[in-house]
Amino acid sequence: MDFTFQVLKNTRAIFNEIIENNTLEDLNKIPEGFNNNIIWNIGHTVVSEQLLAYKLSGLESTLSDDLINKYRKDSKPEGDLTQDDVNEIKELLFSTIEKTKLDYNNEVFKTYNSYTVSTTGNTLNNIDEALQFIVIHEGLHYGYILALLKTVKN
Repeated sequence: MDFTFQVLKNTRAIFNEIIENNTLEDLNKIPEGFNNNIIWNIGHTVVSEQLLAYKLSGLESTLSDDLINKYRKDSKPEGDLTQDDVNEIKELLFSTIEKTKLDYNNEVFKTYNSYTVSTTGNTLNNIDEALQFIVIHEGLHYGYILALLKTVKN
């Protein structure tokens, strides 16, 4: 799983760079033809990782219920985020992955409630499968973010 965690860390570094290199206005903008924005996609990856790894393992996430509800599947931006909101997401990019890696290495994930993901139709049966899917999921959202960036910058 070291490779999987390295990919996640690298993807999160890209997301961090996107946050740092764009204005708050650009991060919040929902272009015509889209139903979310750059910062929602980044927040969604943080929340989804926690739900897929922790909640489905019967463990508590370190994220607040409010944050989870803002970015979970089938949610959408409810208004512009403040710089403080963006900073919170930025801080969670690495702390959540580091904790997941630590918990994984300490064998905290003992059980898993199988879950079929809507994007690919695959059923996740254990933490290893969940982590592999999380990499794919974050890659999908990176693609959405690139499309949003192209639209926002033109």
